[in-house]
Amino acid sequence: MTAEPIAHESELRVSPLELFFDLVFVFTVTQLTASLTHHLNPGGLVRVLVMLAVIWWMYDAFIWLTNAMPPSTHPRRGLLLTAMAGFLVISLAVPHAFEGSGVVFGWAYLVVIAVHTGMFAAAGVARSAVLRMGLANLVNAALVVSGGYLEGTAQLTLWTAAFVLQLVTPYLVDLPQFHLRADHLVERHGLVVIIAFGESVIALGMGAAGGPALDATAVAAALCALAVCVGLWWAYFGHDDDERSVHYLAALDDARRNRLAIRVHDLGHYLLLFAVILLATGAEAAVAHPTGHLPLARAAVLGAGPALFLVVNADIRQTFGLRPVLPRLVAAALIAATVPLGTGVASIAQLAAIAAVLALVFGWEERGAAGARG
Repeated sequence: MTAEPIAHESELRVSPLELFFDLVFVFTVTQLTASLTHHLNPGGLVRVLVMLAVIWWMYDAFIWLTNAMPPSTHPRRGLLLTAMAGFLVISLAVPHAFEGSGVVFGWAYLVVIAVHTGMFAAAGVARSAVLRMGLANLVNAALVVSGGYLEGTAQLTLWTAAFVLQLVTPYLVDLPQFHLRADHLVERHGLVVIIAFGESVIALGMGAAGGPALDATAVAAALCALAVCVGLWWAYFGHDDDERSVHYLAALDDARRNRLAIRVHDLGHYLLLFAVILLATGAEAAVAHPTGHLPLARAAVLGAGPALFLVVNADIRQTFGLRPVLPRLVAAALIAATVPLGTGVASIAQLAAIAAVLALVFGWEERGAAGARG
């Protein structure tokens, strides 16, 4: 049996405590960005991908939890604050997670999973579904904790195995038993994306602080980078896409809604967050030295971040039946092609080109939308 469509339910809004909980995540993204900045090579990229996946899996699991059990009582709030502390410790361990802090990372991760499973057991979901989920997450935690005691390839292998387990877990549990509220789900993920954009703004400040004296060129580079963030914000929130997504999800039964949530809000947003980390890593270096040439790796992540964001965003829009899609894919290809500007001309040239592409594509979309309305 599945529940009635969400459209027949009263509105469920994100609580202030959930927003506070989400603010911890900006520190996680900041730490992952710093880790990638200091280890911008294939190995560092893989490590950040794995750490982000492991952390985001449980972070998103708490979005599902508060969707089913809003933090409306003091005991629930206390447990949520405990989980928040666990995520803070995980974030503190990120920079050296593969250099000695993996043990702290792993045990804090286990605390987060224990709180999540315990709260879900009291959320009114079928016990069999919660038990399957809890067991899968416990194995996941065992891999992360065990990996924390190892080093190098062995640690990365166990943590990658945890990542793979996360990908198959939705097929091991009875997904229709988890009843998701579309309004809360979409709003909460939108807030996480906004918070992630905040990381890019933080990176701009760090880049400006790490460069020479602030001058007109540095200010122009920072404004170009901010324009890129605004463009990606528009890609996600423009045209009231969040409201249209709510209506689409609300019309589905629990089985289809949950499968779509896994694809869009778990896997899709994992890639969106990774795209923001790439952008922040490149933007920090570009703002620090706006007239200098970027190393190939920095220019590559500066172009790859917005390009990946647009590709994933286009796929999400396609999934929800939103249009247009093609202009964003064209923009992604053009942005990826800006790398030679950063390496051969100047970092501000690449930033300006990316901002210009975003402005042109969304101006094109707006003109088409106006013509359709006319």
